Amino acid sequence: MVPSPDARARGTAALVAEGLTKRFGARTAFEEVSFSVDHGEVFGFLGPNGAGKTTTVRTLGTLLTPSAGSATVAGLPLTADNGVEIRRRIAIMPESPGLYLRLSVAENLAFFAGLYELPDARERITRALRAVNLVDRADETCRSLSKGLRQRVGLARALLSDPQVLFLDEPTSGLDPVAAGVVHDLIDGLRKRGVTIFLTTHRLAEAERLCDRVAIMNTTVRLVGRPDELRERLFARSLEIKTREPLADPERVLSGLAGVESWQRSADGTYVLTVTDPDLAAPAAARALVAADADLLSLSPSRHTLEDVYLQLIDTDVEAQTR
Repeated sequence: MVPSPDARARGTAALVAEGLTKRFGARTAFEEVSFSVDHGEVFGFLGPNGAGKTTTVRTLGTLLTPSAGSATVAGLPLTADNGVEIRRRIAIMPESPGLYLRLSVAENLAFFAGLYELPDARERITRALRAVNLVDRADETCRSLSKGLRQRVGLARALLSDPQVLFLDEPTSGLDPVAAGVVHDLIDGLRKRGVTIFLTTHRLAEAERLCDRVAIMNTTVRLVGRPDELRERLFARSLEIKTREPLADPERVLSGLAGVESWQRSADGTYVLTVTDPDLAAPAAARALVAADADLLSLSPSRHTLEDVYLQLIDTDVEAQTR
């Protein structure tokens, strides 16, 4: 049920949440959550333990009823009447895939295809196994597989219904870097096929590599955007300069340069220039350093990662500090 090119051209969203809230008695799992996810987008959902990420997935997946707010999932309003049809258009892969370990890979998939009452089950199973590169392991019992391979079987199970929206909840949790890399490649392949992926993860480098946009969540959504947009929002643009020896008069060399607002010297001896435009400031700084006979080792823009964004946001979030 991958969306047609016409649907994407119309700009319709695969997921929309507006003020979505879930409470369990006096406890609020999440509140006033709002975002939209485009068709074919990999959307990262990040936040600390207890932030409400998994509960949000369960709510959007019709497993829980929201306490307030509204949502649209795979083109349908999130209502009890639409629950069955929404579940036909989506798939959820939890952190633990919940396989029957005594059954073979193919038997597991056949069982779930029957449970979902899917037509053309044999063809779907073959297609799903091919998508996760497990055709040659189809007759092996799941008990005999590594955790990484079991995760791939879980992903194959989620793909049986050809979902329009795929929810992946910590799909690489506990995997070694090689196994996690295989899952990353599978997610890239699904993106190319036009599947919308809603990814919750604690691995921030993983989110930076895979996600078109991310939301940082802590009971409510704090920020949404592309990783580079979030870096620009939270961090001033800057240049880092390393010289073989300290500058004799850095104030004279660095102050008043085009595009440079201020400078400081860090503990490791690096000069950090806060700039309005790195492309304007870098040539001016390089010329000034050459004129000062400085032995320039490197001059480059500061590189803030998505992890820097996350830690900066959570560090200033009182709710997260007391969680």
